Amino acid sequence: MSSRCDVCSKQPSFGKRVARSGSRAQSRHVRGRSSRRFNPNIQSVKAVKDGTPLRMKVCTSCIKAGKVDRRLS
Repeated sequence: MSSRCDVCSKQPSFGKRVARSGSRAQSRHVRGRSSRRFNPNIQSVKAVKDGTPLRMKVCTSCIKAGKVDRRLS
């Protein structure tokens, strides 16, 4: 299952997980870095596109913004 939004094409982004040591660890010594993945919040919704109802994978920011017509009438 691809984790890509059908409306805005939002997809996973990548970064680093930073391991720190010491008291108040935000500003102390960095012990190591490892890779991590930021996944978008993809939901499967029934929507209308070009007059035909279909199931789409849409991120929650597009659902909140009203970019998806979910009325099945």
